[in-house]
Amino acid sequence: MLFNSYEFILLFLPVVCGLYFLLNRVNLSTAAQVFLVLSSLFFYGYWKPIYLPIILGSIGVNYLLGYLLNQKPAKWLLTLGVIANILLLGYFKYADFFIGNYNLLTQGGIEPLNLLLPLAISFFTFQQIAYLVDTYRGHTKDYNFLDYSLFVTFFPQLIAGPIVHHKEMMPQFADKLSKSINYDNLAKGIFIFSIGLFKKVVLADQFAQWATAGFDHAEQLDAVEGWITSLSYTLQLYFDFSGYTDMAIGAALLFNIKLPINFNSPYKAYNIQDFWRRWHITLSRFLRDYIYIPLGGNRGHEALVCTNLLITFLIGGLWHGVGWLFLLWGALHGVALIIHRLWAKLATKLQISMPRWLAWLITFNFINLTWIFFRATSWESANKVINAMFSGQVTLSAKNLRRNPWMETLTDYGVSFGKWMGNIDGEMSEVWVIVGLLICLLAKNTHEIGDKFKSNWIYLVICLGILFYALSMMGGSASEFLYFNF
Repeated sequence: MLFNSYEFILLFLPVVCGLYFLLNRVNLSTAAQVFLVLSSLFFYGYWKPIYLPIILGSIGVNYLLGYLLNQKPAKWLLTLGVIANILLLGYFKYADFFIGNYNLLTQGGIEPLNLLLPLAISFFTFQQIAYLVDTYRGHTKDYNFLDYSLFVTFFPQLIAGPIVHHKEMMPQFADKLSKSINYDNLAKGIFIFSIGLFKKVVLADQFAQWATAGFDHAEQLDAVEGWITSLSYTLQLYFDFSGYTDMAIGAALLFNIKLPINFNSPYKAYNIQDFWRRWHITLSRFLRDYIYIPLGGNRGHEALVCTNLLITFLIGGLWHGVGWLFLLWGALHGVALIIHRLWAKLATKLQISMPRWLAWLITFNFINLTWIFFRATSWESANKVINAMFSGQVTLSAKNLRRNPWMETLTDYGVSFGKWMGNIDGEMSEVWVIVGLLICLLAKNTHEIGDKFKSNWIYLVICLGILFYALSMMGGSASEFLYFNF
């Protein structure tokens, strides 16, 4: 079930929220928890019920391992749990990738498994690995099976995060105050949810049209179209995923559960390290705490630290998706972090600094370029966009020439603008890209807006305006969120 669907917004969410608090009101708190777990499983299985046994099996095995680790921490048991989770993820997500590459190298004829990726498997696998590691370290309590099931399946964060720690969620469910309707949280939750819905259906889905046209449909692009294509995806990805996160945070707040912040204006970053402190914050935290630091982190000589960074982001790249392009994307970010680390040390030693505008420009353009490998479905598609961006060729439609007589004059003097490819709407796409960038760079983010939220008539009018406009833009069929594919 999609957050940006009428059945979720107008039926599932209000019914589940209302019945949950009704059960708590009549002192049936255990029944309320059971109801919320079952509702979350229904939410998960609404897309493909066949994959319910996978998440249920994962929950059962990890709960048992966590219980045993709580009784007697043993490194071999933790290792077994981590390997079991990785094998589950690897089988469904990477089996065909390895089979394809094995066949390519050996001329083998192994048939691909053609497995359909279970929804949210990357997210609930990482979440449960973190739980096992924390249990081994003695950082968790001995939760019962119902509490643990709710921790994993709670529907606002189940599909695409944020990736939550047990200590961030379980104490909130145990708090008696969370079992009663809090009208301030209710109002703020609807407000934040509305902002996320607006980001998705008004902004992200609009940019998706130009990104798809450039990456998937156009055979050739000029320089302007290349930049529109790359920037459209850069903006689509941010508004799509941050929109989902806003909706998750807003929906959870209806139940008096505060999920962690996952985005903090990432395109305002002045270096690549700052970017990863702002983008998909809960994933960055996981990569740092459960991969980078166990590898050695900042300890040891410089070459070892740089190796740790590169390995961490190679894993981060593969977590996002299957294929060499994702691996390259992760490698590029790992190398960028290494360069930033070495530059920071050199700059401190020489007492020099880079102008902030230049630091931002380099950082943003690096991010924009590397997103191309994240989005492209093939090397040819990635090369097409990158080559176009730096081709220097500008093409204009006859429509634009008629609207700008001075361009006709230039053509009379022999200035050639090339042949218009007609791949991307030249009138509105550039305007939307500029508007999108201004929103990212100048506007307050949802977290900052939410901190100033007040339950008054002004915010009510703003909320209703955003919500009803977004609902009117949803159309007949809801579009999937990008991170559903990861």
